[in-house]
Amino acid sequence: MAELVIPSLLETLYMVFFSTVFSLLLGFPLGILLVITEKDNIWQKPTFNKILGSIINVMRSIPFIILMILAFPISKLIVGTKIGTTATIVPLSLAAAPFVARVMEGSLKEIDRGVIESSLAMGATVQQIVGKVLIPESLPSIVSGVTLTIINLIGYSAMAGAIGGGGLGDLAIRFGLYKWQKDVMFVALVVIIILVQGVQLLGNYISLKINKNK
Repeated sequence: MAELVIPSLLETLYMVFFSTVFSLLLGFPLGILLVITEKDNIWQKPTFNKILGSIINVMRSIPFIILMILAFPISKLIVGTKIGTTATIVPLSLAAAPFVARVMEGSLKEIDRGVIESSLAMGATVQQIVGKVLIPESLPSIVSGVTLTIINLIGYSAMAGAIGGGGLGDLAIRFGLYKWQKDVMFVALVVIIILVQGVQLLGNYISLKINKNK
């Protein structure tokens, strides 16, 4: 059993780690732009804000399985193949990036408007406000958002197993559905649950730690 579960677990961790990194690289700046380009905000561009918000909403509306199929050509272009663990990182990142953007937007909007206005009154630039006010002040909420993103990606990676994505989802489908080895499917499910619980507990701990140190 271990020789089946451990390699699949490592594949899942590999997919989730890199897709988390890439989705944050894509989604974090988008979330910042969604906030600062709002009307009456520090870099107001209402038209751009509406267009960006609409694009993000469209991306979030596409079911992951469909997005994964649509992303086949992009995966082929970037990693040289359409299926497999590495190829799955591309659609996982694309699926999570809009979610990250909205999560970051919500986190940044929790900041007291008075703190931003005080920074503006002291002559702070947009970059300084983002780097020294928005992000530090909202860090506990951002950590919670990243935790949710990782948990979502674990679920997405399991779904990716249905169409050759590898990982624990692929293991559960191959042995649980096609070979009727329910024990393997059950173990894969338990490992996924433990993984999710571990990520949630770690995220909560880090968020509380940051709050105490503020």
